[in-house]
Amino acid sequence: MEKERLIDYDKYRRYFDESKLWDKLKKVARKAGIKVVYAALILYYMTRSDKVPMIEKVKIYGTLGYFILPTDLIPDAIVALGYTDDLAALAWAIWSLRQYLTDDIKRQADDKLQEWFGKVDPVEIAGLLPASTTHDENE
Repeated sequence: MEKERLIDYDKYRRYFDESKLWDKLKKVARKAGIKVVYAALILYYMTRSDKVPMIEKVKIYGTLGYFILPTDLIPDAIVALGYTDDLAALAWAIWSLRQYLTDDIKRQADDKLQEWFGKVDPVEIAGLLPASTTHDENE
């Protein structure tokens, strides 16, 4: 079975650490943009769900590790481009794990996003989540 990967999960998984993720998100939230932060929050809250199998969580840890690492494909310090590769990796991970995305996960990410940014216009995060994500955590 041939595996296609946008990122090498094993290479970046070792960079994932929950406290490093929170530090990075708080430090770069405004600069990275709401979509990047929201995508990272969605994936983080997916790791907290018992409905997501460990093998899928490993993909998330790899993706979040890639996000945490400042010297990835496009270094974060490059103005206007630094987070485009991060957003692409985060969005791809969300899309590939869309069957595990529940309303509860979205609510948690929405609440944290609102805590950090205040009221967020849905247009700012439009198109990030797959259209068919209406599952409930209790299903």
